[in-house]
Parts: sequence; structure tokens; C-alpha cells
Amino acid sequence: MLKRGPFVHVQQWFSIFSSRNYSKIGVIGAPFDKGQRKEGAALGPSSLRQSGLIKHLESIGCDVHDFGDIDYQPTREEGTVKNVRNMKDVIAFNEKLSQKVSQIIKDGRMCLTLGGDHSIGVGTVHGHLKAQPETSLLWVDAHADINTPVTSNSGNAHGMPLSFHIKELTEYQPEIPGFEWHSPMISARNIAFIGLRDVEPYERLIIEKLGMCALSMEEVHGIGIKEAVKYALSRIDPRNTRHIHVSFDIDALDPLEAPSTGTPVRGGLTLREGTELLRSVHRTGRLSAVDIVEVNPLLGSASDLKITLDAARHLAAAAAGYYPGGWAPKGVTDIPQS
Repeated sequence: MLKRGPFVHVQQWFSIFSSRNYSKIGVIGAPFDKGQRKEGAALGPSSLRQSGLIKHLESIGCDVHDFGDIDYQPTREEGTVKNVRNMKDVIAFNEKLSQKVSQIIKDGRMCLTLGGDHSIGVGTVHGHLKAQPETSLLWVDAHADINTPVTSNSGNAHGMPLSFHIKELTEYQPEIPGFEWHSPMISARNIAFIGLRDVEPYERLIIEKLGMCALSMEEVHGIGIKEAVKYALSRIDPRNTRHIHVSFDIDALDPLEAPSTGTPVRGGLTLREGTELLRSVHRTGRLSAVDIVEVNPLLGSASDLKITLDAARHLAAAAAGYYPGGWAPKGVTDIPQS
């Protein structure tokens, strides 16, 4: 027989974490891969839908409205911004995406954006901040993505999206033609990283200069994912009053969990840690937007792609509040008799 103390504790834990709290979700596809050099990430939204991600969300009780994909045709023209490849396309695509994200959030739905490379974080975060200015940001990624056009080694925009949003970095950004619709709207103190393990030297300098909360995989392994999320949220939302945006790069997971991605780095989150992270944020009641990015169907084998798509499906369900312990039938209290 279980002792009363632990049994009561388990009952309390179950009542807190297994209550039905299904999400109203608006899904938007962001088929864009010009923020880096490898083709294929633009096929991410269609592959994720075909894998049954939206049907799975509906099957667990979510109210899902699929708003389709951002309609955009690349210009095939190089922009005039030094050391940023395809910046004209990055700007134009993200302007459209920002507008759509704002619309979905204002309609009272959690916005689930399916990428696309992580340069789409320019539009998703901006659109969220326009709709809900009091928002904090969790950047879940193997990489910091906080280079400016001046500090970037690659010139790839998917390594820069965060820098464009941060107020404290305004003076370090060049003038960018066509980017007038965008302005930095979040302070560095309201941003946290989880899962870092491939950070460039100037990115580390920026993080330290701005005093940002940056949890590498060493910290995650040291204190555990639940404590890592708890600590990050306490740093970026100490009063528990702000909306939350989670931008989740699939490469935050270990390559064994998500091999079909462009910049994999060994030693990442397990799928269990990734889903627990998103469930923990969902339980705050303040999760308003989630990005799942950098799924690339053209990389790896058919088996690799299946593993990666399955991981993304589990991440989306966790963000929607799915409880893995299962649910009793809604409205049913009696066990059927023969």
C-alpha cells in the first residue's frame, strides 16, 4: 500500500498537470528558405501538414484553423545590405508573415507557425509584439541567432533574426532599405535561450554585454529541463504577467531525435525534454505563439525525415497542452457494462 504522503502528492500533481486545457490554434505556414544556403526548408510546412500534424492536434481536442501558407515568390535579386544574403526576400516575406501572425493572435488563437528556416523569426516575433507588446521570448535553439550583419561570419539571415528585435542593439544595426515596417520592440531582459551549444564568439559577446539569460545544454543537463524552464521564465517574466512566444528550432533537439535539419549539432535536447519544455510553458496559461522551424525534407533518408516529422508533431501537441497520460472520455463518468 502506498503511504498517504506520496499518494496525496501524486494526486495533487495529477490534478495540476492533467486538467483539460485544449488550445484554440491558428496555423500559418512559412515556406521560406532564403535565410540560409540549403534548399528544402521551404518544404517544411507542406511536409508537416502531410505528416498529420494538424489532424493530430484536432484529435486531442484542439480547435484548429489552418490559415494556409504565406504567398510569396522570391525576387531572385540580391539586396543592397552588406553581408546579408537575400535580404530583400527576407524583408518582404517577413513583412507578410508579421501581418498574419498579428491577425491570428488578435483573433484569440495561439499562433503556430510552421517554417521555413529561422529567418522567419523576424516576422513571427514582430507580429506577436505588435499584437501583444508585453511579450517575453524563449529562443530554443542550438544556435543563438543573434548576429548582426556586421558580426555574422556567414551572411545567412537565419543566424540574425534575434538581433533585429532587440532594442539595445538598435545602434549596431545598419540602415536596411525596405525594412522600415520593422522596429525593435523587445528588451534583451525579456529574452532567454535554452539549448545552446554552437555559439559564435561575437554572439557570446552580445549575450554577455546585454546580460541575457542563456542556458546552454550544460546548464540544462545540470539542473534538468523543468528547472531550466522555470529559471528562464523567472528571468524574462518575473511577475508572471507577460505573454510568451516560443521560437523552437528543430535543431535544438539532438540529431538522433531530428536528423532532417540544416545545421545539426550533437548533444541536444531529447524529445522528452523538448516536449516537457513546451508543456511547461503551456501550463503558464500565457503561451500565445510557437514557431517550429528548420525542418528540411530534402536532408537525410526517408527514415530520418519520418523521425523528424514525428518529433515536430509531438512538439506541437505539447505546446497545445497535450497530456501524455491520456484522458477519460469527455463527459463520461461511468465504465460501460456489457
